[in-house]
Amino acid sequence: MAHIGIVGAGVAGAGAAYALRETDHDVTLLEKSRGVGGRAATRRRDGCRYDHGANYVKTPDDRTADLLYDLGEGGLVDVAEPVWTFDRNGDIEASDRQEEHKYTWEAGITQLAKRLLAETDAAVRKTTRVESLARDPDADTWTATDTDGDEHGPFDALLLTPPAPQTADLLAATDWPGADGTLAALRDAVDAAEFRTIRTFVLRYDFDLDVPWYGLVNVDKEHEVGWLSREECKRGHVPDGGSLLIVQMSPEWSSARYDDPLSEAADAAASYAADLVGDERLTDPEWIDDQGWRYALPDAGLDSGSEAVEAAREAGLFVAGDWAAGEGRVHEAVWDGVAVGEAIDASL
Repeated sequence: MAHIGIVGAGVAGAGAAYALRETDHDVTLLEKSRGVGGRAATRRRDGCRYDHGANYVKTPDDRTADLLYDLGEGGLVDVAEPVWTFDRNGDIEASDRQEEHKYTWEAGITQLAKRLLAETDAAVRKTTRVESLARDPDADTWTATDTDGDEHGPFDALLLTPPAPQTADLLAATDWPGADGTLAALRDAVDAAEFRTIRTFVLRYDFDLDVPWYGLVNVDKEHEVGWLSREECKRGHVPDGGSLLIVQMSPEWSSARYDDPLSEAADAAASYAADLVGDERLTDPEWIDDQGWRYALPDAGLDSGSEAVEAAREAGLFVAGDWAAGEGRVHEAVWDGVAVGEAIDASL
């Protein structure tokens, strides 16, 4: 039996654990937060549930659809209302693209990681922030040390799934005797991955919003708002008689105002939402919430066939995530995790 460590319990880490569920390997996930799912995240407040990171799971192929149903149809929600588009001037148009399924759960999109992990015997150690890594060349094993100074392992294989900049930081804090060139090349390859920053605002209202769409997406990338959607379109998320908007600002706006006070930034977001939708009532939400995603959406993938990546895999060190796949979609992160999990099993 091999011991496998996974840093991060987002959907990529959960996907890797899921891929290893029928092996006899011992799997441990080390997660810095108090929950699982990463950017596929859900919060609860005043009777509302809202997906404030990834909004839903697309099913571009049969295997993704089959996976969601294999994880259990109970509570699965397919958002029926369409996604429309808008431009730099805020002009909204019905999209002519064929509508895809948009899945979440009554309990929120965090159910994806929870249900993947529920199919496994993996141990999840939450509130465990890994700070450094070390390889024992004599035993061919890895250990991870957290910010409290506790060691985890030894692991026969170690998978890193945080966003690329955080993975690069871990690689910079890695002791791998005799592999300076490989480690540096791997770190540089990971660090080269670029991300867009997104600041998300949650705006709650005590009235219904009478519009025919679920979401609006900015197609020319020149509006201050990048995405706006209605959580009340998701069964079980918002009580009747009210509305809850998810407003994700553009990367440029988000980067410039990432650290602005919540009240000031949310006022601006609510004003943009009111102008876009054409309803002045939206300038005055009942309550607000926000989340900054500094590493929200990757712009390019990792060359998984590079010499550095291959050398690391031969030494039992792997990476996975939507950034490695090169597309910021929930299903891409899942399947990249699954593929790497299968590669880990094949290597042992």
